[in-house]
This record gives sequence, C-alpha cells and structure tokens, in this order.
Amino acid sequence: MLKGLGGLGDMAKMMKSAQDMQAKMAQMQEDMEHITVVGESGAGLVKATATAKGDLTGLDIDPSIFNGDEKEIVEDLILAAIKDAQSRAADRTQQEMAKIAESLGLPAGMKLPF
Repeated sequence: MLKGLGGLGDMAKMMKSAQDMQAKMAQMQEDMEHITVVGESGAGLVKATATAKGDLTGLDIDPSIFNGDEKEIVEDLILAAIKDAQSRAADRTQQEMAKIAESLGLPAGMKLPF
C-alpha cells in the first residue's frame, strides 16, 4: 500500500495500532460496567457487589450479625466488604487491560497508560 515511502508505511501501521487500541479500550470500559465482583468480610457475613469499575451495586448482610451492642463491628465488616469489592474490581480491570495489551502484542507486564 505505502511501499517505497520509507517510514510512512510504519507511521500508518502505528496509527492503525493506536486506533485499534482506542477501540479496544472503549469496549473494555463499556464491558467493565457489566462485569461484577463480590467482596466479602466476616467469613461471608457481609458481601458487597460492585461493577469492575468499582461502583457499588449491592450489599448483602447476614441478619445474624445485627446486635445493638456490636454496631461498630457491623460497620467495620461493611467497610471491609466494600473495600474488598473495590480491590477485586481494580484487579479485574488490570486483568482486562492485560488481555488488551497481549492482543496488541505488547510485552507481558507492560502497563497501559489508561
């Protein structure tokens, strides 16, 4: 296509790769809205559900932990479950980015700037 134009062929290839990466990143961002992760605390007594983007979508609390004397413990369990869900969401995002990097032929472990 661009034979004989020296570096322009490489530049066109780089531009195509950049466009492919943008398209894949946009798709990944959309997909992250539909992937859910569940964080837990208290051996599963409190579960927090979030999207892979980290948006909290649900909270499940086992009724057995409701005791007026243990309000602070319940609050701590809720926060721990939310933090676990957010951590799992961040891990899932990194996994999805690694898939994109691999599909683009980037070296393993290379972080994308997004």
